[in-house]
Amino acid sequence: MSRFPEIALSFALAAAMLTPAAAQDTAIPVDPAEAAQADVTVAPPEVASDLAETPAGDEPAPDAPAAAEPAEAVDAAPDVAPTPGASAASDTTVQQEGAGEIPVEAEPETVAEPGADQADAEPAAEDGEAAETGTASAYPGAGMVHQLGREALPEEVAAWDTDVRPDGQGLPEGSGDVETGETLFADYCASCHGDFAEGVDNWPKLAGGMDTLDREDPLKTVGSYWPYLSTAWDYVHRSMPFGSAQILTPDETYAMVAYILYSNDLVDDDFVLNRETFAEVELPNVDGFIEDDRDTVELPEFTKEACMENCKETVEITRRATILDVTPGSPDDADAGDDAPMMD
Repeated sequence: MSRFPEIALSFALAAAMLTPAAAQDTAIPVDPAEAAQADVTVAPPEVASDLAETPAGDEPAPDAPAAAEPAEAVDAAPDVAPTPGASAASDTTVQQEGAGEIPVEAEPETVAEPGADQADAEPAAEDGEAAETGTASAYPGAGMVHQLGREALPEEVAAWDTDVRPDGQGLPEGSGDVETGETLFADYCASCHGDFAEGVDNWPKLAGGMDTLDREDPLKTVGSYWPYLSTAWDYVHRSMPFGSAQILTPDETYAMVAYILYSNDLVDDDFVLNRETFAEVELPNVDGFIEDDRDTVELPEFTKEACMENCKETVEITRRATILDVTPGSPDDADAGDDAPMMD
């Protein structure tokens, strides 16, 4: 709390004691707003200069007049002493030169009602909670429905719905024969896969490889490895020719797949592939794949609690290793020396 009112009051009392006439007859014009904030009457400049030369607590100069009685000091400056318990909200009297005392009303002090601060702080707390929990009010525009885009048209959905199932579901209308497919294959595919689907350089071979899946280096082609014809049709229609995918019409796709079947000796040269004949073609490796049942067969075995002791009824050593000192202390190993068999 500021001590300015107390200091100014001391100056005023000292001025009354030193020069009572000057204190009564002379006053400096004071801005009412400043006086209201200070709640005191400002002492004249000459009195303030005299007081500044005398340190606080020192005895007054010998030639100074004797201090007046407390009652006279109060009478000399009745507008100085504030009423006990008065605050900034009480009226303040300012004395101006050539005028009487002018009452100045200080700005009333606002007293907060009990619980007001807590009520004002509650919305901020709610906002903070919303930010932490990520609720709809935590960011601008939350909860609004943004009207972006539109529903896809039927023809747009159909353009993406091109998958074909093993039973032929999803196949479009159309047909193609082996002879037409040979011409198309030469135009679009032979540069990579060869004229007879035998493959060029390291490009994939699409024909051959029958009965090679059990070898160390099996040849996996449409005829030897792929289980369903739908995979061949879907792949050609969706991804071929390389670099210009999806330019083939359904009829062209039927014809090219028919030629690939012919190259694998699976159909005759007059074969026509369409939705009806599609189901008649069965690839040789259709039974070469098994259902992935690891979640029901292997997973329970791998996730059960491991055995840590007495896992077998009997434990016996069937063979011994003789590499360096893997099994030290064995008399048989010592006798065998360098001629002992090596164990992997």
